[in-house]
Amino acid sequence: MTTGTVPLTRMRWWHVPGVMELEDELFGAEAWSPAAYWNELAETATRHYVVALARDRVLGYAGLAVYGDEAHVLTIGVATAAQGRGLGTALLRDLLAAAGDRRVLLDVRADNEVAQRLYRRHGFVPVGRRRGYYQPSGMDAVVMARD
Repeated sequence: MTTGTVPLTRMRWWHVPGVMELEDELFGAEAWSPAAYWNELAETATRHYVVALARDRVLGYAGLAVYGDEAHVLTIGVATAAQGRGLGTALLRDLLAAAGDRRVLLDVRADNEVAQRLYRRHGFVPVGRRRGYYQPSGMDAVVMARD
């Protein structure tokens, strides 16, 4: 899949350093660890991860877990400099295509209205809240679902 001039490709182990740069930029103390990504990429039967590359630089990434008749958006990140150009939409659409007809769930920071708007535009609705979910900040997560 391609968005504008930024192609999406399956995430591989050699993309992890670039993903980690964005994790640190976007999520700071709440960033996933390299080991978390290594473990996710090893779960080939239930995971779908993609990266958006421009000149071999990771501009965005996304991950999905699929279990039976449900799928869970695990992460989506877009470099600050690349935001507002449709890359988040392209990443989400790729995950939704991989989910097929399954119900899709996700957690999003309660204070991330931009992401919540993106998800609502794609048919997600709030179905719950996880108090203090994000650590170390203690920010709540809004649970959203798309049937």
